[in-house]
This record gives sequence, structure tokens and C-alpha cells, in this order.
Amino acid sequence: MEAKAERRFEPKRRRSLWIGLGALLFLLISAFIFVNLFIEKSLPQLKGEVIVSGMTNAVEVTRDKNGVPHITAQSEKDLYIAQGYVQAQDRLFQMDLSRRQASGMLSEVVGAATIDKDKFFRTLGLRRAAEASYPEYDQSSRDAMQWFADGVNVFMKEAKAEGTLPLEFKLLKYEPAEWTPIDSLTIGKYMAFDLGGHWSGQAFRYWALGTFSKEKAYDLFPSYPKDAPEILSAYEEVDMNLEKSFASAVIPPEFNGSNNWVVSGEKSESGKPLLADDPHLSLATPSIWYQMHLQSDSMNVSGVVFAGVPGIILGHNDHIAWGVTNTGPDVQDLYIEKRNPVNPHQFLYNNKWEDAKVFKEPIAVKDEKTLEYEVIETRHGPIMSEFAFDKKQNTALSMKWTALMPSTEFQAVLSMNKAKDWNEFEQALEDFHVPTQNFVFAGADGTIAYKANGKIPIRKKGDGMIPVPGWTDEYEWEGFIPYDELPRSVNPEEGFVATANNKVIDDSYPYHLSHHWAQPYRYMRIKEVLEKEEKFTLNDMKKLQMDQRNLYAEEFLPFILERIRAGDLNKAEKASVNLLSKWNMTDDKDLAAPLLFHLLMKEIPLTLFKDAVPNEMDDLFEGKQGIVDELLRRAFNGDESEWFSDKGGLDQVLLTSFENVVVSLKEEYGDNPKAWKWGDYHQLYFGHPLSNASPVLKWLFNHEKPVPVGGSQITVGAANYNEEGIVDHGASWRFVIDAADLAKGHHIVGPGQSGHVRSSWYQDQLQDWVNGTYHVTDIQPEHAGEKLTLLPEK
Repeated sequence: MEAKAERRFEPKRRRSLWIGLGALLFLLISAFIFVNLFIEKSLPQLKGEVIVSGMTNAVEVTRDKNGVPHITAQSEKDLYIAQGYVQAQDRLFQMDLSRRQASGMLSEVVGAATIDKDKFFRTLGLRRAAEASYPEYDQSSRDAMQWFADGVNVFMKEAKAEGTLPLEFKLLKYEPAEWTPIDSLTIGKYMAFDLGGHWSGQAFRYWALGTFSKEKAYDLFPSYPKDAPEILSAYEEVDMNLEKSFASAVIPPEFNGSNNWVVSGEKSESGKPLLADDPHLSLATPSIWYQMHLQSDSMNVSGVVFAGVPGIILGHNDHIAWGVTNTGPDVQDLYIEKRNPVNPHQFLYNNKWEDAKVFKEPIAVKDEKTLEYEVIETRHGPIMSEFAFDKKQNTALSMKWTALMPSTEFQAVLSMNKAKDWNEFEQALEDFHVPTQNFVFAGADGTIAYKANGKIPIRKKGDGMIPVPGWTDEYEWEGFIPYDELPRSVNPEEGFVATANNKVIDDSYPYHLSHHWAQPYRYMRIKEVLEKEEKFTLNDMKKLQMDQRNLYAEEFLPFILERIRAGDLNKAEKASVNLLSKWNMTDDKDLAAPLLFHLLMKEIPLTLFKDAVPNEMDDLFEGKQGIVDELLRRAFNGDESEWFSDKGGLDQVLLTSFENVVVSLKEEYGDNPKAWKWGDYHQLYFGHPLSNASPVLKWLFNHEKPVPVGGSQITVGAANYNEEGIVDHGASWRFVIDAADLAKGHHIVGPGQSGHVRSSWYQDQLQDWVNGTYHVTDIQPEHAGEKLTLLPEK
């Protein structure tokens, strides 16, 4: 009877189990549907009509098939209000995160993990510099920034009321505060920080002088420091722990650079200038750039802008086109300050104790108490060496930097947008103080030109190589290089101008610009192509932007192979040498040789310095690869540095480095070098800022897997990578244009226009970035696409 009873109840148990599983499945499906509906609810309205307070007349917004908004307005007021509204539709979370990072306000929404970062940016004072800059702008520029902010705020108010803020705000459980012109200026100051100076290298070289022999320390310098004996004698009185001081410092990527060039009509098939530009910045989702077309009675301009600011920073109008690369001048100086032992807010200057400015900067921290924090600023600038310390030191490092002074970049941008020729453009550029950029220009009238802009200091003594005494006036700045004496070229005989963060002056230039120039190989390759006696087309410009020729390997590999071959090599090492010997010197993703070469060139500095330079200081080691390149050149010519001899000599360093690389590649990719591929390691990934918070968020915001790509940091088709091989730095925007048809610009904005994960334009240009597939944006009046009309309040 018992067995029968058990069998009798079995079907009921099965039914209960299936009912339970069905209910769970129903809940999961319902949750999935709810989440998707919730996310899609915040997709921006792209068609129909919407009321936008503050506007005077209706504005038409047409998004084309690539998600580029074409905004047509009758007045500048309506145009900039619409620009703010539309940017916020697509990029509001990015805008808010950008102003928070630059202002040192991340911890308020993220938590304690970002306190050190907030301390650093509060100390640096980008927002204080933005506040000081605002009064320097003319009224029309202030109006434009306010109108832009008004447009952002209309959208935020609408999204809050309708519960349609972007998903990221829901996940972090906060709502964005009102947008102000200071927010836009702070984002601009952050870009100056990302591109603008060499303070970290000064700190590293100061540390090196106190750690190594003078000969070994100077081998880590880009050149011999001016006034070195006097400066070094002052160091005897100084004692600082720089390893702790800058352990949490935020150091921009060293390879923030770019390519640009302009070719005269004499060398083009169309008979008019060709211009190309691809700024190299961090690659992320969404893109650092946002593409737009702005049209009113006073302007018709198209291109890209940082999310959170008005106007068009790079691009073209119907008369001219322009692009930039980073010049990288020495515009930051670290000053060694002597503190009054009885008053931590006083510092010595010309034999007198001088009061410093003290700023109270309380840092709100999510789920924790507000952190009381103060910033001390001497006559030279903020004390940078103590943001990670609780205790004040007797000596400290302050930073003087042009970007911390009042400046008017967006005034320049708004004027550039309306310029009709080179004279008007160059005049507008005079208001662009920081960061210093290499501008190239093409005009409908056939003019091609180059100009480096900005405020570049003239020093009494010293040359920006190492920190200088701050207790005397001997090392002060005496002004800036006059604008009309900055590097400039108009319609050169060569028929082209190109820059790639290379040295842009020769030794005859009367002023000091910089000790720090990028490795020259991108510029050399661009020059090699443009010097050819042929007529170029837009497709030639696109092909050159994607070029993967490796001139770095052409210089170094023959010397390296000659020495490695002499070693006692195993089977895998011999096979690797054979692959390198037969390499065509292109960084093709399907080849093994680029993988071997690039990892070898990164391993050589590790072999030389890993025991001597701690991680904290290695982060500050500016220009390390270029310095190692120069040590190698010297060693190949018989002048071997102590850094090599201490490790058994040049040949041993090369062999050890090569052996280490082969061992690690065998472990990762197997024993057969012929099967290795550059693209197995070197892979593109546009990471969303929240994707690393959890596997679920990574799946949600970055569902695309990393994509194998060619190129490298030294090819024109730039694709720099981190220690895991992830390509996270390169051409953040690619642009080419023919001045014969200035209505049409050719663009790639990777990974796409939208910051909304459910938008069809979220990562639709990822493969375009890999393949070099450009889209055309037209500034003629009629545009196909979804139309949204912004209407004024009645």
C-alpha cells in the first residue's frame, strides 16, 4: 500500500515542479521584458514635436542614418539651446560624469573608491580655473554657453518628470544637477589636462637625481637640463617622499596625440586642398567626440565636439576646414616650496614668509560622511605633492600651469566656426590659449596653412626639465611667446603640411617649446607618402589614415636580430627569429611578427628598470620608450649606458628580453610561433565606464567582444594598447575632406553617436573603425532621416 501511495502522488509532485519552473520562467521573462521596456523608455524622442522653453522660433532636428543631428535654427540663441537639448538626449550621463570627474565630485555618486581621484582634481583646481575664466569671455560667448546650458536643463527637467533619465542614473541612484556654463568650461579645462603638460616627468627626473648616480639619472632625461648645476645645488636642502606623494596621481595617457595633414591643390586630383585629421585619445563607449551639424543665418558648421560644450571644435563649414594634433609644449612647472615650520599655510619667497591661499573643498562621499579637505595654493599654484598625505611636509611641490589661468577657448571655437578664410581663422585662434595644438587649415580659396596656438611661457631660468626653487624669483615666467612668433606656415613650397606630435621646429627657433616629442615614425610615414609625385584623392587620405607600415621596426629590428641570432636559441626562439626576419614590416593583425616585435620593445625597458624603478615612479616615467630607443641607438654605435652594462651588456639585455617574450607567448598561444597572431593579443574594446562594475553590467553595456585589429602606437593607423593587449587608445575620430566640396565631410566616430545602450547608433561604427569605412555628412539644407521639431512655449 505504501509503494502504491508513493506512486499515486508522483504525478502531483511533477506537476508542482513544472508549475514552479514555469512560474520562475514567467518571472524571468517578465523581468527581462520589464527591464527592456524600462531601458527603452529612456530612448530619446527623434520625431514629432516637443516644447522647449526659452526658444523664440521652431528648430528642426534631423538625425541622419548615422545618428548625426542636423540642427537648423533661425537664430543663434535657438541654435545653442537646441544643441544643448540634443546633446543631452544622446549623452547626458557622459556629460554629467565628465563634469564630475573634472570637478573632483565622483565620490558623491560612486563612493569611497574615487576619493583619491577627487582629491587630486580638487587640488589641481580645474573647476576653480573655469570659474576664473568665465568673466574673461565676451558677452556673445557667455550668451552661447548659457543658451547651451538652458537646452540641457530643459531636457533634464523633462526626463526627471517623465522618469526617462538614462539607465546609468538609475543604477547609481542619483539625478543630475542643473547644468551651468561653468560645467562646460570645466570639461574644456579637463581636455587641457588630458593634453597639456609634463609635470609628471619633472617629478620623475627629480626622484631619479636623488636615487641614481648623476650619469644614470641623466640617461633617463630627454636632454641635459639647462641651469642644472644651480638647480641641483638647491636640491640639497630638500627632502620629499615622491613615491608616496604621487602614488594616486592621475596621469593622462602618454600617447595622447594625433595625426593631421593638409595637401595643396597642386598635389590633389580635384585641384583643391585635401585635409585629414584623426585625434588620438582614449577609446570608450560612448566616444569622447559627438558629431553634429549646426546651421543658422550666421553659420553652417559641421564636425565634432566634446559632449557637454557648445559649438564645433573640429570640422568644417562651407568655406574652410581644420584639424589638430597635440603640440605638447612645456607649459607646466613644478616649484619646490619651503613651508614655515610654525604656519603650514605660509611659504618662503625672497626671504619673506608669504601667505598661501586656502580653499575649503569638502568632498561628499556616497553612503559615508562628507570628507573635509583643503587645498593650499602658493603664488605659483596648488600644492600637488600632498593630496595623498594627511601630514604637511616641510617642503612641497606646487604646480604652475597655463590652464590654471583664465582662458577663453570656447570664444575662439565659436569664432572659428564662422571664419571664412585663413585670416579670420588665425585671428579667432588667438583666443585659444590652452591646450597648445598644431592646427592645419584648408580653404575654399586654395590656402593651406599650419599654426601652433596658445600661451607658452618664457622662463627667466630653467627650461621645464626639472622642478625649480620656488623660494626665489629667479625661476619665474617672464611672459609668453608672442602670438605672431608661434610656429606657422602658409602655402609651403612642399605642397603639404603634416604633424604627428613630432618636433615642429628646428634649432633656429628662438624660443623653448618642449623637450618631449612623440616617436617620429607616424610623421615619417605620412611625409614619405605625401612627398610622392602624384595627385592625391580622398581615398588616398583615408588609406593613409589606416596605414599600418611600421617604420619603428625598420629602424631597430635589423640591429636587434643581428645580436639575438648570436645567442644560444631554442627551437621556438629560432622560429621566432625566422618570422621576424621575413616580416614585411606592417602591423597586420594576422601576422606573428608584430606581436613578437612590439612585446620585445616593451620588454626591454622592463629588463632594464624593473628592479630599479618602483611602480609608483614608473607611472611618472615620461617618455620611457623614447628614452630607451635613444639608449639603444647609442649602444648600437658603441656608447653603452650603465643601464645596459649593469644587466650584462646590450646583447644580454636583448637576449633576455627576447627569451622572456617567447616564453610568455608560448604559455599564452601554444608552442608553434607560426600560429601566433598580433590580433590574438591586440584587440579593440570600447569600454563603458560602468562595464567593469559587474559581469552583468559588462554584458549589458559591452555585449560586443574585443575585436582583433592591426596597427599600433607608432603606425599612422594608431591603435595603442594596455598591458592586456586591449586597444583603448587611438583615432577617436577620423575625418577627411576635399576643399573642392566643403559641403561633404567624411567621418568615423567609433563606436557610434549614441550613449544609449538600446540605440541603433550605440556601437554601429565599431566595425567601421576597424575596417576604415567612412560615412559622409552633408551640410546642404535637405537631409533625410527622422525629424524632430523643437517648438517654443506659446
